[in-house]
Amino acid sequence: MNFLDTLILGMVEGFTEFLPVSSTGHLLVAGEILSIPDTEFFKTFVVAIQLGAILAVVLIYWKKVLGNLNLSKKILTAFVPTAIIGFLLYSIIKDFLFESLATIAYALIIGGIIIIIFEFFQKKKIEEDAQKLEDISYKKSFLIGLIQALAIVPGVSRSGATIIGGMGLGISRKNIVEFSFLLAVPTIVAATGFDLLQSKMSFYPGDLERLLLGFVFSFIFAYFAIKFFISFIQKHSFMVFGVYRILAGVLIILFLI
Repeated sequence: MNFLDTLILGMVEGFTEFLPVSSTGHLLVAGEILSIPDTEFFKTFVVAIQLGAILAVVLIYWKKVLGNLNLSKKILTAFVPTAIIGFLLYSIIKDFLFESLATIAYALIIGGIIIIIFEFFQKKKIEEDAQKLEDISYKKSFLIGLIQALAIVPGVSRSGATIIGGMGLGISRKNIVEFSFLLAVPTIVAATGFDLLQSKMSFYPGDLERLLLGFVFSFIFAYFAIKFFISFIQKHSFMVFGVYRILAGVLIILFLI
């Protein structure tokens, strides 16, 4: 991996982490297009640079969470099922599904179809959501965590699963999007830490520098992507992301598999 590869991957991660399009899927496809060897370091890099995107969330939302014990407990409630399922299936996901572009392609297509169907049947209404973010119940928080666990499969999209699942539970777009952002913090921090421990951090010279650069690029692009997404969802549906996912999946099948 050279500097340009790192820049491109950091940009892809930052732009896609919080959109319902699967950042991991995009990173693995980008690695294939850039002809980056599918090494253990690359698999770790794909997971670890997500911490840059997480820092962007912390920077934007720290005031909302700091001192809000109720909201923090709801986020941890949602994190628990994802952590358990991710721990149990870690080896299968990393050893097999991370190498499967077909899995990514079909997950993108199926997820896109689900988004389009959901939006098509969603009753159009102005969402005057009187509830605060921390008023999401523990039951709904736990169910969101279960739904998020689906995203351990590359191509599913962590944010896409939580957002559509949360809206299906009756949570407003803005609240579930922000809850998804905050839930990403413990989820990705835990996933990265666990992955680094499993890899025993046995990197070659220059690998840490590439990780740091990927982290920085991911943070910069994620910061602006979050601002864009919050503005976008207040005026538009997720239909465009569903269409994009289907097109992306079809292109992967046609040209990369």
